[in-house]
Amino acid sequence: MDFINEDIEDYAHEHTAREGALLEQLEKETYETLEIPQMTTGRIEGRFLKMLAQLIGAKRILEIGTFGGYASLSMAEALPDDGELITCDVDPIAIEFAKRFFAKSEHGKKITLLEGPALESLKTLSGPLDMAFIDADKENYWNYYEAILPMIRPGGLIVVDNVLWSGRVLNPVDASDKAIHQFNEKIKSDTRVESVLLTVRDGIYCIRKRPA
Repeated sequence: MDFINEDIEDYAHEHTAREGALLEQLEKETYETLEIPQMTTGRIEGRFLKMLAQLIGAKRILEIGTFGGYASLSMAEALPDDGELITCDVDPIAIEFAKRFFAKSEHGKKITLLEGPALESLKTLSGPLDMAFIDADKENYWNYYEAILPMIRPGGLIVVDNVLWSGRVLNPVDASDKAIHQFNEKIKSDTRVESVLLTVRDGIYCIRKRPA
């Protein structure tokens, strides 16, 4: 994620609303304790996800890939007290880390964490969903998308992270590079949705399900 000018990134960070002490602590501990800490969502994307959820009036959100729980808590802030965020992860270390911070947050009661392979967890869920956030193993992006889209309400939103993959989508080499590029190509031609690919952090695809 080093293909955006660092000074511009810092400027955007400083001009984005602060996320609060708990998320700041979560990010700090992520860098101290978890592997590949740069996977954490961070202020800019976290506030963006919260704002998207607010704009569509989300009450039920699905997340694929919990990691340390930064995005989960960011989106949960936007939910009403009776809202629900379902998040899926397979890594026991990340799961325990996220659970610790969920327990500290006033929004943690809105979050349900499903442990195990996400494609299996998805089989246990039903719609409607207002919003979904996909940020997990790249080679399954299309499988996640196809499983989730039928559950998204008309006018609902799917947000997909890392779709520029540090620029490697321009010259895909390994399996993850190719999977993300192929995912992007399929979304571009999917008539079921409207989509915008944003050059925010490592690339964010905003995908709106067309009304029936």
